[in-house]
Amino acid sequence: MAVGKPDASGLRKRSVATPDVPEAYITEHGREMDRKLEEHQEYEFGGPWGVVAIMTGFPILMYYLWVCLWFYDGKLVHPTSVEDIQPFLARMWGHVAKDASPNAYAWKVYTGNFFFQLFLGLVMPGYPQEGLPVPSLGYKTLKYNCNALTSLYVTLTTAFVLHYYHIFRLTEIIDNYGHLMTVSMIYGFSVSAITYFWAVWTGNAIRMSGNFFYDYFMGAALNPRIGSVCLKMWAEVRIPWVLVFFMSVSGACKQYETLGYVTPNMAFMILATGLYINACAKGEECIPQTWDIYYEKWGFMVIFWNLSGVPFSYVYSVVYMASHDPSKYQFSTAGYVFIYTLILCAYYVWDTAMAQKSHFKMQTQGITEFRKTFPQLPWNTVKNPTFIQTEHGNRLLTSGFWAYSRKPNYVADWTMSLTWGAIVGTATIIPYFYSIFFIVVLLHRCTRDFERCSRKYGKDWDRYCEIVKYKYIPGVY
Repeated sequence: MAVGKPDASGLRKRSVATPDVPEAYITEHGREMDRKLEEHQEYEFGGPWGVVAIMTGFPILMYYLWVCLWFYDGKLVHPTSVEDIQPFLARMWGHVAKDASPNAYAWKVYTGNFFFQLFLGLVMPGYPQEGLPVPSLGYKTLKYNCNALTSLYVTLTTAFVLHYYHIFRLTEIIDNYGHLMTVSMIYGFSVSAITYFWAVWTGNAIRMSGNFFYDYFMGAALNPRIGSVCLKMWAEVRIPWVLVFFMSVSGACKQYETLGYVTPNMAFMILATGLYINACAKGEECIPQTWDIYYEKWGFMVIFWNLSGVPFSYVYSVVYMASHDPSKYQFSTAGYVFIYTLILCAYYVWDTAMAQKSHFKMQTQGITEFRKTFPQLPWNTVKNPTFIQTEHGNRLLTSGFWAYSRKPNYVADWTMSLTWGAIVGTATIIPYFYSIFFIVVLLHRCTRDFERCSRKYGKDWDRYCEIVKYKYIPGVY
């Protein structure tokens, strides 16, 4: 790869027009650092006790918020006295036992979608993409058949036909929210267990701590596959966002059947979730370059979140709007203009920032021709980018949105999450759970990422932080 001389700031400019890819751009120093990072070093999330608390507490929280939203007008209910604690818990359990049981409908719908998406992942044509060199595989690069976009088109067409001919009515999804949520949790725990034991049994477990609960939570396998399908990437794109989108569509169908129209608020959620699922599908070739695929193991933390947490805790606003009169959450015209404008602007930054980073990593591998899918937004690729060449061998981008913030994509992503709750105004606080939880996750994730980068790149990371001073919001923090 053609690399120019450093300028006065120590940055380098590269030519994307005449790539010259080295056979191995990871230095011996970099390989030594990678070997250390591929070993378990310290406990995260509070260690074994902390992860057990998360695995126990989060499903309970999901049930609690759903009960409050569905049965108590979005109010955060609680025992009224010490004597009421036991009756309160009994009432909560009664709601779950009756309206969130894993009934036949929920098993049929969730299982049907799960294996339909897996089938599409195996058979649909796609865009071939090479991932980053994986240290634990001797820097081998894995191949990915990125067919989420064609799979999405088939899914949309299939859903429309089934709904139109009354074979599977989309309206029923939101009515069975609780039942589907329970089945999704069972899938989350089960798939996590199967993946864990399979990795241990086949000798593919890496970065193990030796504590079962912690390793089950963090995962044992890095790149589990079925045929050409990378299960980790498949589960991240195909399951959660398909469910989230169709939950919004189901809410709109419910409104249309009961009100005769769809409110601008519900239409907003279709737009918001539609933008997200389309972005994941049309830019799927960028996902192999991300931390999730390259480094994060496929354990309960990722599996449960994708199979259950995302689809059943991100769209509380849809659940509320589908069961309440529009007068409780309607906006003024100016309010609608503002929130629609905000999400479109945030989406632009998120989409292009992610593309800039991924395209830069692809350029490092000598890939200069990028996929053209709709929509291709302006400034999704930085021409002649500046970067820091690290002793490790990797390059840290300092151009585009990444010249102003170390995590511009996170800021934009969180802004979008905030609008998903704000679309119901002040009617209930529960839809804001997504943005509240998400910012905690992002801040913790950034801390993990920054600490890992500091260990991996040493003084080069310090130099990078001097150039890109702000972690999140330029001029603020």
